[in-house]
Amino acid sequence: MKILQPAAWAKPKGYVNGVSARGRTVCVAGMIGWDGQGQFHSDDLVLQVRQALHNVVAVLAEDGARPEHIVRMTWYVTDRRAYLAAGREIGRAFREIIGTYHAAMTAVQVTALMEERAQVEIEVTAIVPD
Repeated sequence: MKILQPAAWAKPKGYVNGVSARGRTVCVAGMIGWDGQGQFHSDDLVLQVRQALHNVVAVLAEDGARPEHIVRMTWYVTDRRAYLAAGREIGRAFREIIGTYHAAMTAVQVTALMEERAQVEIEVTAIVPD
């Protein structure tokens, strides 16, 4: 995996501008903050983020992929202000579950997600080296 960062640009916080990688591609659909049986255990944004990230890791593991293989993440959040206010806690959860920030990431506020209680949805692309 190679991080793509133009030399004259400021270093981004919490993501990278681009990633180049070769290998087997693993795509993970949007994961939300419910467990494997489709049950929510909390309406707290940070706890939903933690569960969604655990869900991402579980799906990756089904094909031998690990968090360090993630090259792209897209986050959909229903409340931008809540997401920004919880930034430190979300960052802590990310580091505990995923590790370092090495993925090209996008975060978008949406008016709603398909599951009424969901506050975050995270989709991932991983590339497992050959």
